[in-house]
Amino acid sequence: MPTIDIDYKELQQLLNINFNGNMEKLDDVLAYVKAEVKSYNKHDETVNIEFKDTNRPDLWCVEGLARALQGYIGHKTGLKQYCIAKSDVEVFVSKELYDIRPYIACAIIKDIHLSDFIIRGLMHLQEKLDQTYGRSRKKASIGIYNLDLITPPIEYTSVNPKDVAFVPLGFTEKMNLYQVLEKHPKGCEYGHIVKQHPLYPMLFDADGKILSFPPIINSNDLGKVTEESKNLLIEVTGTSQKTVQNTLTIVTTMLIDRGGKAYDTTIHYPDNSNYTEKQVTTPNFNSQQLTLNVEYTNKLLGLNLTPEHIKELLKIAGLDIKGMSKTEIAVLIPCYRTDILHQVDLIEDVAIAYGYNNITPNWPQLPTTGKQKPDQQLINYARDLMIGLGYQEILNTTLTNPETLFSKMNTPPTPFIEIQNPKIITMTCLRNQLLPSLIEFLSNNQSTEFPQKIYELGKVIHPNQMYETKTREEEHLVAVTTHPTANFSEIKSVLDNFLSNLGVDWQIKHFVHSSFIEGRAGKIVIDSQDVGIIGEISPQVLENWKLENPVASFELDIQQIIDKKSLTLKTQ
Repeated sequence: MPTIDIDYKELQQLLNINFNGNMEKLDDVLAYVKAEVKSYNKHDETVNIEFKDTNRPDLWCVEGLARALQGYIGHKTGLKQYCIAKSDVEVFVSKELYDIRPYIACAIIKDIHLSDFIIRGLMHLQEKLDQTYGRSRKKASIGIYNLDLITPPIEYTSVNPKDVAFVPLGFTEKMNLYQVLEKHPKGCEYGHIVKQHPLYPMLFDADGKILSFPPIINSNDLGKVTEESKNLLIEVTGTSQKTVQNTLTIVTTMLIDRGGKAYDTTIHYPDNSNYTEKQVTTPNFNSQQLTLNVEYTNKLLGLNLTPEHIKELLKIAGLDIKGMSKTEIAVLIPCYRTDILHQVDLIEDVAIAYGYNNITPNWPQLPTTGKQKPDQQLINYARDLMIGLGYQEILNTTLTNPETLFSKMNTPPTPFIEIQNPKIITMTCLRNQLLPSLIEFLSNNQSTEFPQKIYELGKVIHPNQMYETKTREEEHLVAVTTHPTANFSEIKSVLDNFLSNLGVDWQIKHFVHSSFIEGRAGKIVIDSQDVGIIGEISPQVLENWKLENPVASFELDIQQIIDKKSLTLKTQ
């Protein structure tokens, strides 16, 4: 969840309200935008705010936060209009960028009075948008420049990394683009975005001066903004045109709220290319329109609101109304509200403005009582039995590998589910038996005091084309004991106690298995069905796992016992 640091005094000034250091009072106000105070530093009067809703990037600065709260505290309702003037600044895009980083949007801010706090807030917003909304600069990244040092028009083009060199922001030495990716911290962090391409994106002005190497770093001269900077150029490049334009809108409106005057730019895309639009004017502050159904609103909220009441609530939420009837309302959505996609989003704003605490709860008319499923009762009872028999439960991951399942267990492979693109070489498939996991556990814990008695009750997965997922899950129970005198008789006694307490009659049938010592292993049979295996682990398996003491174990298919409808659990 995104967090931002804001100046406490700045927020009070923008909201025209004094919280008198009461963080609970501030928390109550922030609840309207699904945020809360995480910490307050009295020394520098910085408030750390966490947002529960990640779909409102317009809130990730003190200006956007204050704008959104105005209606809820009763200061200003309705949609805030933003004006933009015409400029003659043009941006020309090279057709080679279509497969690299195709889209750009720009805005000009003039007569802005920057302070250290405003600059820090702007950089903070830039970083938050780049990391979250811009998907770590892949979909969109922001550049801010001193406009007075730039000569329009601007060229957004692609270059050979060896042919261009400049001084990146924060450095003093000139580097080519390869060197920027190797030496600059931002190059190391974001270089993977462009490394896959033979050509890299670049921004130049009309005099050939470098603005930036997007999405990596600005130049140290044109891309450095200080308190003396009065006129700014904002640019956003990326792979998603909508994300690029929305990001520019959020940054531009923030600077307008700080007293700046906004001017547009004209983006020229090449004619003979894959671009659908050849000329785009940015930014675009036009409001969007969405229809809200009155009956649907009341149905979802369980209320009986009139269209007029809904209208007032929408205005409190910072929206406006273009027209309405008894059944529908035409709602105007501000340009910076990128989160509103459906009328359900509008209904949520209505609910927040109305107040969730003002909605009378309706309890279900049909009372229900929850209880454990019989299957789960059996599983829990099985766990209690094993603990009562002196065994400690362990939990292993369902992911494992064929070497653990088969090679080290000295058995040929049986059908299993393999992962197509594993991230870890030791986790490449799903286990189809539990015993190897416990043997591996013993191998990793040989320094622990003996005897060691452990069990696991968990799922195994088998391929099965009869199921929708092409797999079948089963609950298995495995128990192992290891110490210098561990043997078949001991583990048989444990199994007998376990099954007797479940009220199950069972027997052992002779069985030869390569993981066990021949003559000291057998199948577990219940009602003529094989439900598991029991025995002493073979010396070869012990050697494979570097185990020094004998190991005796059983693995039981609990699922088959669960499926027997005649099973009656004994009570303790």
